[in-house]
Amino acid sequence: MDEPESLADAFWAVARMLRGRNTLALAPWDVTPSQFRALATLSRHGEVRLSVLAEHLRIAPRSATEVVDDLEARGLAARTPDPADRRATLVGLTDTGAELVREVHAARRAESETLFAGLDERDRTDLARVLGLLRARDQDAPSGSGEGRSTA
Repeated sequence: MDEPESLADAFWAVARMLRGRNTLALAPWDVTPSQFRALATLSRHGEVRLSVLAEHLRIAPRSATEVVDDLEARGLAARTPDPADRRATLVGLTDTGAELVREVHAARRAESETLFAGLDERDRTDLARVLGLLRARDQDAPSGSGEGRSTA
């Protein structure tokens, strides 16, 4: 006899479906999920030092350097001297990078919408309410565990 699926298992199954759809949505731009997370973070926070970007992404500074190197080579991000400290460098989006973020967000919203299209208006409203409650609860957690998590 099979055990009923737990709420957590059902949630993670849907999260995997959504992540798969979002990965497909990135394909036309030839951008990896980690590269897009960096672009989305720069879009949200503006120019930041590489170490700050690494903190937001919760990755090692060396890994952030590699991601930025790739983005810079593609003309999506650029390094500029930090006016507050000539030894430091800021990383920011180029106009091309900002446009890519807008386009990918639109494509991901459309792709996600197809996942939720089977829900009637009441179910969509209930789901949005429950997810909002969970997000608010996580942000109120003492550990700050929700801070910095990407929704990109």
